[in-house]
Amino acid sequence: MAYLQNDANLLKRLAEEKLLSEEQLEELPPLLKREEDSTIAYLVKNELVPAAVLARSQSKAYGSPLFAVDAMNPEMIPEEILKPELIEKLQVLPLYVRGSRLFIASSDPSRFDVFDDIKFASGMSIDVITVEHPALLEAISAFLKGSAGETTSGMDDLDDEELDDIETVETEVNDDASAEGASETPIVRFVNKMLFDAIKMGSSDLHFEPYEKAYRVRFRTDGVLHEVARPPIATAGRISARLKVLSQMDISERRKPQDGRIKLKVSKTKAIDFRVNTLPTLWGEKIVLRILDPTSAQMGIDALGYEDDQKQLFMDALSRPQGMILVTGPTGSGKTVSLYTGLNILNTEERNISTAEDPVEINLEGINQVNVNAKVGLTFSTALRSFLRQDPDIVMVGEIRDLETAEIAIKAAQTGHLVLSTLHTNSAPETLTRLANMGVPSFNIATSVNLIIAQRLARRLCKNCKIPAEDIPQEVLQKEGILDCGFAVEDMELYHPNPKGCGGCTRGYKGRVGIYEVVRITPTISRIIMEEGNAIQIADAAAEAGFNNLRISALRKVCMGVTSLEEANRVTND
Repeated sequence: MAYLQNDANLLKRLAEEKLLSEEQLEELPPLLKREEDSTIAYLVKNELVPAAVLARSQSKAYGSPLFAVDAMNPEMIPEEILKPELIEKLQVLPLYVRGSRLFIASSDPSRFDVFDDIKFASGMSIDVITVEHPALLEAISAFLKGSAGETTSGMDDLDDEELDDIETVETEVNDDASAEGASETPIVRFVNKMLFDAIKMGSSDLHFEPYEKAYRVRFRTDGVLHEVARPPIATAGRISARLKVLSQMDISERRKPQDGRIKLKVSKTKAIDFRVNTLPTLWGEKIVLRILDPTSAQMGIDALGYEDDQKQLFMDALSRPQGMILVTGPTGSGKTVSLYTGLNILNTEERNISTAEDPVEINLEGINQVNVNAKVGLTFSTALRSFLRQDPDIVMVGEIRDLETAEIAIKAAQTGHLVLSTLHTNSAPETLTRLANMGVPSFNIATSVNLIIAQRLARRLCKNCKIPAEDIPQEVLQKEGILDCGFAVEDMELYHPNPKGCGGCTRGYKGRVGIYEVVRITPTISRIIMEEGNAIQIADAAAEAGFNNLRISALRKVCMGVTSLEEANRVTND
């Protein structure tokens, strides 16, 4: 390989950075001119400069992003872009294609003649990403072996037969076919294991968090975060890169947040989606994955935890031909599952159902789902306008965030359409005043809203190890309001969680149950809205009409032995 001016510049820069001595700077050029290896290969092979240091220096000098190529699964590399012999000859590796741009991995971003050859061979624009030379050679070897069709063994750490394959929205990877690449890259095995373990534990979120001197992974299980792993801090960049590759994100972009998706097949008939978001923090990119299990939307209303009267109110509202149903609560309170449960009930051949979501979390066949995209002008309000031109029967708006969306949704509810949506408020009465504060006229609120559901998710007590609570004093029961929630003392089944658990639960809890405040808009409540009453007046009217608030609903679950008093206090903030 010819010794070029770029190689001379490299040696000079390394000497300025005190990575090479003045003697080496004089001795190396004659040697390199006789070598067949590239300058970088020679420096690494003879241990003159560490591969990682050399890669960082080249990345900084040429403004090329630095990437841990061992986080890339060989099976995800595009095979038809470059011929294997060209990859081997030029010592580059195609990583992925975005539009007309080809991103390639190289240990030497100064080889512009090589990149011109690749541009000619591929017919695409080239973006160079810098990688460590030994890791590049290993990745090229693994890719060439895979393209030659060699057989591979299974993944060491993932011995569960249910894990068939991992795939992104556009690219599918089969673990049986890619197992050799997985066994050679611990990062791939680790990430796969985290995804699979989160599903087995019934977690809702995974958090990958870098700090100055530590890196931790936490799962949110039954609404509570707990630490599950502390990989070495040196692996932080590689773990982030692996997750971004799976999520179809730009691996070279670390300065701004990105969104993506991963699809994980857990059996031949079941796949689970992960919604992925990256966030640049002080010490690296924090990545959070939200698990979107389609089966959660098909559990049926009976599995959600509604009491009989609340369930009947919900079903009555769904059966009405027009009006609005609002589901409220903080992030992670189960609003999406409630909406999808209602849509599943309504999803028949005779109905035209359209949804606008940000993003679409669960795919439902038979329903026209739209991802809003503010960058191209596709907002909730523009999607809603378009829906109304397509003869809808039922419309679902992921969230009412502004006056424009609220006005269009209310107009739809007043003109023969059933509208389902969410708001971020703490209770049902506050939802009505929130709409008024947005600027929606009181008359429109009173005549369009049929039902409001405020909800929280509480952890269920483990049936196998919960401990009877016979030590709660009567004055405590009175103070907490348990004696006023409609249960006779002799009918109460009060329990504590077992702090040690039983092996099949987490600290005495397993699964979650919904806590609901379901309020139908009665004539009395409508009158208060028309008179521009406040949330306290609406709450009093709802209580007089027999609608339980969140606190009472939580305490009733305590009396039934479904959850504990401690958990009821946690989720209702009382």
